[in-house]
Amino acid sequence: MMTSVDTDLIRVLADPLRLRIVHLLARETLCTTHLVAETGARQTNLSNHLKVLREAGIVDTEPCGRFTYYRLRPEVIASLAGQLGELAETARETSETGRRRSC
Repeated sequence: MMTSVDTDLIRVLADPLRLRIVHLLARETLCTTHLVAETGARQTNLSNHLKVLREAGIVDTEPCGRFTYYRLRPEVIASLAGQLGELAETARETSETGRRRSC
């Protein structure tokens, strides 16, 4: 039935700037310079957020000369979406059956 939802991943994606970065990287592979231009964030702040995303396994890096490009790992997002889908299905089944614990 339901598997546990990756709460660490949700915590990482809960930050508005990190979620914005993920949205941008879903459309194309970008370097830090592009992400600074798109988000308006300071480079150091952006680099810290990219480090968190990288450590969480959400993005991969690709060196290109003196730049580092970042790309989204869609399988990680798909896995989280699947976990949330299973959670929603469990909630739907519970709602339909009227299951409740007695006091």
